[in-house]
Amino acid sequence: MLAQQRQTAILDLIRQRGGVRVSQLVSRFGVSDMTIRRDLEVLAERGLVDKVHGGATLAGPGSAEEPGFAAKSIRQQAEKRAIAERAATMVEPGMAIALSAGTTTAALATLLSDVRGLTVVTNSIPVADALYQNPRADQTVVLTGGIRTPSDALTGPVAEAAISALNVDLLFLGVHGLSPRTGFTTPNLLEAGVNRCLIGAARRLVVLADHTKWETIGIATIAPLEAADVLITDVGLPAEARTAIGEQVGELIVVQAG
Repeated sequence: MLAQQRQTAILDLIRQRGGVRVSQLVSRFGVSDMTIRRDLEVLAERGLVDKVHGGATLAGPGSAEEPGFAAKSIRQQAEKRAIAERAATMVEPGMAIALSAGTTTAALATLLSDVRGLTVVTNSIPVADALYQNPRADQTVVLTGGIRTPSDALTGPVAEAAISALNVDLLFLGVHGLSPRTGFTTPNLLEAGVNRCLIGAARRLVVLADHTKWETIGIATIAPLEAADVLITDVGLPAEARTAIGEQVGELIVVQAG
């Protein structure tokens, strides 16, 4: 196989999976570690992939570029569902919880209709809609006001004031990206402020992030990794990432999709 053909095949794999490891590519193509690293260097120079420790991921958007909710909702659906199902086991009757904006938190909202006496605080229109579609007389949904973002989050001083007056048992936080250097990040400055208020209102922080969020960096840091009491992700997260994250978060939970 010619180098250009191999590089095209590597790019196709990264587009399918979101990221690959050098060791996986060495095994798949039967070439040396150095050859694969040169291939990744070529793809990175063309702006097609981002090189990360031990592999590469699909080149991400700019740190301030924010995909819409609909666009994000079709990505990693099986992984997000598995993460949401695990998160749902942490919710008990009579709790007050908060759900931030995000497609994984929206998936979690669809699983909460059977929880008695639940109060849910959210700044997410899709989260509130999911709960309203399956209403319970003994559940309360508190939707903040605020300025709507492309990800259907309500942000700004109105949202922050509403959240700051409340106290919840658990916060389930969706994030745009995470890395040891930048912590949990978002591409929206206003959303970062609201998420910090949510963290301040919560007794425990549970972050929901599929493996594609690893080494994705938004313009604004929400909190350092060590702020998370629990982080729930999926088996697509590389071993070295699990080690790095596990050293900083309170508890790392890895789930199998499907």
